[in-house]
Amino acid sequence: MAVVGAAGIFYLVTALVLRWPGYGLAPVDDRGPAHAAPSATPAPAPTPASTGRRRLPDWLVQAGLADVDPRELAMVTAALVAGGAAAGYLVFGAAVPALVLGICAGAAPIASYRVRLKERRGAAQEAWPRMIEEIRILTSSLGRSVPQALFEAGRRAPASLAPAFAAAQREWLLSTDFERTVAILKAGLADPTADAACETLLVAHEVGGTDLDRRLDALIEDRVLDVQGRKDARSKQAGVRFARRFVLLVPVGMALVGMTIGNGRAAYATPWGQAMVAVGIVCIVVCWVWAGRLLALPEEERVFYE
Repeated sequence: MAVVGAAGIFYLVTALVLRWPGYGLAPVDDRGPAHAAPSATPAPAPTPASTGRRRLPDWLVQAGLADVDPRELAMVTAALVAGGAAAGYLVFGAAVPALVLGICAGAAPIASYRVRLKERRGAAQEAWPRMIEEIRILTSSLGRSVPQALFEAGRRAPASLAPAFAAAQREWLLSTDFERTVAILKAGLADPTADAACETLLVAHEVGGTDLDRRLDALIEDRVLDVQGRKDARSKQAGVRFARRFVLLVPVGMALVGMTIGNGRAAYATPWGQAMVAVGIVCIVVCWVWAGRLLALPEEERVFYE
């Protein structure tokens, strides 16, 4: 069983993450796509699958995990699946609940990164109105150029945004190409508000004009309304979110208490007990995810990016 499980994980990781074809221990052609024959046909239009692959790096950047290789994430997930299954077998003494518990444990990195992503995104959403206001004052009242105002405001950005501003400023000092600088900043932030603000500043820098102050003021008003609306929605959901966490602990406590009463552990080992435990775990996870989707606030889509 251990060998079969290891082989299954190997084939899943190599097929889904490494894109290896076949059943061998190495890809059939490891020269990479750069050696493929050139084609005169135009590139195909983006598909939902390609959009999903493109969103994964954005998701890692927004969560502060830009340096994390998706393959490493897959390996950690596989290790947690194995560890969760082993722990489940020690607790329940049965294979089916252990397998279900292992699969649930494998989702822990994704859940942790989602929490981190929400925290970083919330901090960025609250910081951007102030930063845009500072850029507006620097460009209109103090006569700063658009790049200079952007980098001065970036020095006082939250710590989670500082690396992206530092990388963009290095690019500006080396090339003085503001379009490329903005592209690096947008890639480092991976944020819808950053996309809109950066594109507004890029157009103002290249085209010029006197309406930059008005455009930034409108963008500030829009961002402030969005932040306030999200804060009000989260405050109204506070009680429901607490109840969601509390209800998650009740079945776990009941299962642990049931093991200590009479022949509770032996009951878990019967086929009927295994089926009921597996169904219970699946129901808890499904209800938890469903409640999270019902409580989720709509997220903005990124614009003006490759």
